[in-house]
Amino acid sequence: MSYFVTGGTGFIGRNLIERLLEREGDIRVLVRPASLTRLDGLIARWGAGAAGRVRPVLGDLGEPLLGLDGEEVERLRGTVDHFFHLAAIYDMTASEQRNRRANVDGTREAVALANALEAGCFHHVSSIAAAGLYRGTFREDMFDEGQRLDHPYHRSKFESERIAREETRVPWRVYRPSIVVGDSRTGEMDKVDGPYYFFRLLKRTGGLLPEWLPLAGPELGDTNIVPVDYVAAAMDHIAHRPGLDGQAFHLASPRPQRSSEVLNIFAKAAHAPRIQLAVEPPPVAAALQKGALSALMRVPGARTVRRAVLNEVGIPDEVIEYIALTMRFDTSAAERALAGSGIAVPELADYAPKLWDWWERHLDPELHADRSLEGAVNGRTVLITGASSGIGRAAAIKIARAGGIPLLVARRADKLEELRSEIQAMGGSAYVYTADMSDPESVEAMVAQAFADHPAIDVVVNNAGRSIRRSVALSYDRFHDFERTVQLNYLGAVRLILLVLPHMRRRKRGHIVNVSSIGVQTNPPRFSAYVASKAALDAFTRVIASETIADRVTFTTIHMPLVRTPMIAPTKLYDAFPAISPDEAADLICDAIRSHPKVINTRLGRFAEVAYALNPKAVDQLLHLAYRLFPDSAAARGERGGPPEQATNEQLALARLTPGVHW
Repeated sequence: MSYFVTGGTGFIGRNLIERLLEREGDIRVLVRPASLTRLDGLIARWGAGAAGRVRPVLGDLGEPLLGLDGEEVERLRGTVDHFFHLAAIYDMTASEQRNRRANVDGTREAVALANALEAGCFHHVSSIAAAGLYRGTFREDMFDEGQRLDHPYHRSKFESERIAREETRVPWRVYRPSIVVGDSRTGEMDKVDGPYYFFRLLKRTGGLLPEWLPLAGPELGDTNIVPVDYVAAAMDHIAHRPGLDGQAFHLASPRPQRSSEVLNIFAKAAHAPRIQLAVEPPPVAAALQKGALSALMRVPGARTVRRAVLNEVGIPDEVIEYIALTMRFDTSAAERALAGSGIAVPELADYAPKLWDWWERHLDPELHADRSLEGAVNGRTVLITGASSGIGRAAAIKIARAGGIPLLVARRADKLEELRSEIQAMGGSAYVYTADMSDPESVEAMVAQAFADHPAIDVVVNNAGRSIRRSVALSYDRFHDFERTVQLNYLGAVRLILLVLPHMRRRKRGHIVNVSSIGVQTNPPRFSAYVASKAALDAFTRVIASETIADRVTFTTIHMPLVRTPMIAPTKLYDAFPAISPDEAADLICDAIRSHPKVINTRLGRFAEVAYALNPKAVDQLLHLAYRLFPDSAAARGERGGPPEQATNEQLALARLTPGVHW
């Protein structure tokens, strides 16, 4: 037995060759010179027996007779029992020209070569894409049914199959695999495709939400997924069965899978929440929705927005409209041909964890992206407010160690100088700028001096803040608590942003990190002044972030949990609360600078937001219970160290000296 294989170094091709090696005979593999090394690696992987049996044949899809000269054609004439044509491109983002050159023109030359070699049988690997947007059940004996072929890939697979059917002068067989995923035994896959496009979204969802949280989502329709080892085994078996020439075989799952079912199977493997309510619009509503979407896409800029949204989760814009299949595939001929062989499509749920594990270890784009803090800050200036202690101080040290240049901002010059000396001692550099962030003139002078000293401010960390824990019952005559908190936490940060933003927009680069509070999500009693000031900054940031996208200026809001700093020490209640260290809080700031997420939340914060959205009255009752159980502190009541006003002022003075506490 002798075989000739195109596309033998591709995903399906190399799995097929593994099967052919279990039989007798030589295997000639068409390979470009540039791919010889890859074939050598595969031969080594296939074992010692492959070295003498797998023989490279230099050629190219774009050449007449695939690049074989007349002498070689004559030498091989009559010796090839099975000619497998797998070489093609499967890329939904590829242009019409690329699809035609590889899939259509390449197939024509493969057929011409098979005819010239007088091959025993020409095995053409087509695709269910040849069915285009046919509606209904597409049988294996169907081909040209007037189906819509809107996508270049669909057209190329249809035309290439037509060539195989009409121009082949030797016996032929056609195989139409459905969406091919990794090996069901090992999970191995070589590219992101099909359901893998959603893996990044699942990973992100699993990182943001608890696994047990039920979700609602749209039902996109049917899909059809098979593992590569099934496709290779079925193709090998059917190719060697007698009496099947002139037929097509759907190498697909006999049972179509709903998209929500598939997503839930992979969500389980990813430990992400699953869709409990899949909403499928009725046909009329779906048609209206599609019409409205098409009209929306014609609005200037709408497609750019869609591409930006899809790019964020790794889904190509070109494939989004072709995710769901419009037809079902009959697999009767393939099942008859495979009867008694033990070859069948395994259940996706049984091997999905292996697919996920392989993707996470080998294909996740995050594995190859430079997400290091060094890559984000090396040689760049990072202005940090509230840098003299706590979170700001810890963040400055981490940034300096990574090669960044922290611009240290706080009110106390002596503390800042101590920090600068420490950074210089470890081989870094830093600059000191004193400013009262609650004073607009002080902020303006500080920014002006920073720009005079440096050509750019690359990153701003709004970390300075004031926290006040006092019930509204004790605040009737303390309107200044709200004024002071807003002046620093909101207006001070906004003033700084407004001063640096024009510079960043001109340079088309910049990132601003706002250290907000988990309190914005949890609404804890007695923090009305503090939470309101942070919520105002959150809202301001959400609005302006949409205005600066084109200028490549981005924002991250960190809903910081309770941090163990000197500011919370006077409130003994906090001793019983879990809190992170300033070093851990600084890690969140570094994550924001490194990855530029829109927001950084804790699980508690996300849970609180969801709970309040679902049942705000119940949450109010729970918070009222906390209000009753945990009263105002002695400091808030003015009962420590003298008259109420004097004690409170001492606490405010302490707050001014130790900025950066966030709850």
